[in-house]
Amino acid sequence: MALSRICIDMDEVMADALGEHLLRYNQHFGENVTLKDLQGKWLWDVVSTDRHAILDAYLRSDDFFEVLAVMPESQRVLERLHGSYEVFIATAAMEVPTSFQAKYRWLAKHFPFIPASNIVYCGDKSILRADYLIDDNPRQLRRFMGEGILYSSPHNAGVTGYKRVNDWLDVEKLFLS
Repeated sequence: MALSRICIDMDEVMADALGEHLLRYNQHFGENVTLKDLQGKWLWDVVSTDRHAILDAYLRSDDFFEVLAVMPESQRVLERLHGSYEVFIATAAMEVPTSFQAKYRWLAKHFPFIPASNIVYCGDKSILRADYLIDDNPRQLRRFMGEGILYSSPHNAGVTGYKRVNDWLDVEKLFLS
């Protein structure tokens, strides 16, 4: 019997990209934008448009994706999932093509049990053939053919219509209980 396949997004699910983005922005501009300020909004919605190029430059810097904090419990739970499911990391890296190498190094450092053959760089995740997709971006879940599971992030606070997990402990309960 074949194992069920789970695809898992990287940024804002495994890696705290928003935390790094906020840190750089707040340090650069001497501000204090918080996660609470972003409820129901993207960072780009809160920051004035004349600063969007700087937000984009953070993403394209050589080290951005390599220094991201690991989401709490993700390593432990993913290692357990890896034993019971076919696990793939599916990151929309085409949005920031300069991130490929840094994302690969980050995954190898923090999730060495996931083989390189199970890392998928893509744009539109509707191409994925899997039973489940765990992602923070509802846009990626809309066209996905399996079951989309929304990972909570400030920008998706008001989104409904998907099974939701708030953290990796919820993922563990959903798939390993």
